[in-house]
Amino acid sequence: MRYGMTTHGTMRSGIVRLAGAAALAATLSVTSAYAQKKYDPGMKRYFSFMAKYYPEGDKNSNFNIYGYSTAELLTTVLKMCGDNLTRENVMKQAASLKHVTGDLALPGMEINTSPTDYRVNKQLQMMRFDGERWELFGPVLEDHGAAG
Repeated sequence: MRYGMTTHGTMRSGIVRLAGAAALAATLSVTSAYAQKKYDPGMKRYFSFMAKYYPEGDKNSNFNIYGYSTAELLTTVLKMCGDNLTRENVMKQAASLKHVTGDLALPGMEINTSPTDYRVNKQLQMMRFDGERWELFGPVLEDHGAAG
């Protein structure tokens, strides 16, 4: 059995097929190989964004998925700041995110930060390659340990 962990690199199905149907990985967000979320409103917004602002871009690239998710999170923080765009307030808002979910978040995953824990990626879910596509399995796993 092969094991791997992906954060936001591009996993090409052809390469994964070489590993066989027993390949396992862990993911933090939607990946290009995860088709189960393909038709929900968040994915539709992502595809619309790509068509409008980066039509020549690979909408299945995990790098583009990561960029969209990061920009969406930054937008959330800036909206929380209101008109007070000082460094101090941006950091304060970024360190007080509660139950934030983005368009491309996997079901059950959310972002929570605090003044002592800036990590936004504390959750992951296992997925297995069935020879054609990635299938999520098991519960959402979360790191409850101290930051750092």
